[in-house]
Amino acid sequence: MTALVTELGLLWRLRGLLAVLTRRELAARFAGLAGGLVWVWLPPLLTVASYYLVFDVVFGMRLGGQAPTVRVGTYLIVGMLAWMAFADAVQRGMASLLEAGGTLQKNPLPPGLFPARAALASAAVFAPLLLLLIALYGGVHHFGWGVLAVPALIVLQSLLAFLLAYLLAIMAAALRDVVQVVGVLLSLGVFLSPVLFPVTLFPQAWRWLLWLNPMTGPVLGYQSALLQGAWPPLAVWLAIVAWLALLAALLSLALARSRDQLIDWL
Repeated sequence: MTALVTELGLLWRLRGLLAVLTRRELAARFAGLAGGLVWVWLPPLLTVASYYLVFDVVFGMRLGGQAPTVRVGTYLIVGMLAWMAFADAVQRGMASLLEAGGTLQKNPLPPGLFPARAALASAAVFAPLLLLLIALYGGVHHFGWGVLAVPALIVLQSLLAFLLAYLLAIMAAALRDVVQVVGVLLSLGVFLSPVLFPVTLFPQAWRWLLWLNPMTGPVLGYQSALLQGAWPPLAVWLAIVAWLALLAALLSLALARSRDQLIDWL
């Protein structure tokens, strides 16, 4: 883990530069748009609003009694918003080193600045939307104390996205096909998670497959906190910690192995 610890230490010392890069990343997303940040928030807001309109209002679809909520649209909003935040951070972070190749070749900057910038910018966009769900859903369970877990879940999800994005960014620098493969996996990964359906609807013998998705833990955590007002169970936190440890180990190994070749790959 030495390589990763060293990289994180550099990022901490350059946190001022990281903050500037993150602000520029956010500004670039809505540059030239009169609505500014509204246009960044509008697509995910319209997407989740359409879930509520179609599934809860128009069709009035309902889930079984073992689900965290009976309303399908209400259930989908929590998981899909978290998944969109994760996918956005991973995709942007994965491409960040390729986009910053010229800058890294001319300046001795830590490569981790760029995946970290992408992850922080995505968190700045989606974290307010996830926190907004506390106000929207809290009345259902009278603002159960479990909603206090939401900020912690957002932080852990952002860290998870950063580690995965940085690992994939190094792999994409070595082999450009990684970007295409990951794009497909992110499209399919939402079906191998409790985003679209409760865990109880997945066959018991195959539920272990859901835990191969790094977002299963955070999604279950959000559902417990936002839909039921309950503190996420221990299994959720253990799954998140396990994924963080695994990704940290893999990223540290990738950093150590690619240190001398990364700039040449870019």
